[in-house]
Amino acid sequence: MTWGPKDDWQPLASGTGQANGGVWVTGDGWVVKRLLPGIEDVRHHAYWQRQAFVAESGIVARTPGLRTPRYLRVVRDAEGISLWSEYVESAVVDPLALARALGRFAQARVVEPAWGARDVLRDRLRTVERRGGWTALSRVVDEPLWRTAQALWVRRDAALTELDALPRVPTHGDAHPVNLCGRRGDDVIAFDWEQFGLGPSGFDLGYLLLATDLPLSSLLDAHGADSAVRRGAVLTAAFTAVSRAAWSLDQEARGDHVERMVSVGDVIEEASRQAA
Repeated sequence: MTWGPKDDWQPLASGTGQANGGVWVTGDGWVVKRLLPGIEDVRHHAYWQRQAFVAESGIVARTPGLRTPRYLRVVRDAEGISLWSEYVESAVVDPLALARALGRFAQARVVEPAWGARDVLRDRLRTVERRGGWTALSRVVDEPLWRTAQALWVRRDAALTELDALPRVPTHGDAHPVNLCGRRGDDVIAFDWEQFGLGPSGFDLGYLLLATDLPLSSLLDAHGADSAVRRGAVLTAAFTAVSRAAWSLDQEARGDHVERMVSVGDVIEEASRQAA
């Protein structure tokens, strides 16, 4: 029997990830997210079943700062997996409040599951390497920034070793405000847990930095960060910003990735020095 949405289900615009097969709200008010088969490596950042395991385990259902919505059921069939969860109203959450929530979440006691994502940045840099690195950016950014970015690329192995040495903490993996849009008291209801795992301190904060116009110092203060969090956030943000900018040059709709890279030039420079 072929799976499909019912006549009274309304599609929702939310929902991202390589395994995402659509998101709907049912006639009786539940949200159904469809996961499609994909990457089978349980440690890969895009492992297709990870969100189902997050829902079934309840591992982050009650964590401070960040948590999942309440799940009704997880239905597996021959064609994929359906996640049924409560409907959560979207709310605009101030970036500083998000940073505080991420700080509390990073302090949660979570035992690393066998299916949690690991080495997310390392996996992504391997993909960048297969695509030829960042060389195309030399045509679109000024020479000082390009030299700094290229120095960071050359030092990427040292930077990854630096990240490996940082404390490992609970990590959402895609801490963009669009995924952190629910509110329950002081906690954030987060969606799209495809990349959840234990990652280096500061990883989530680095992602948040690239989605806001606030300076890193303000986010760090709100997070309650120490030097390890700063190191992790700087390296994560720098590698992610430059990689996104390089990727965008081959896209029909480039977005603002190059402009965002330029706006965090000081973070890229700090990351390059840190990895030296």
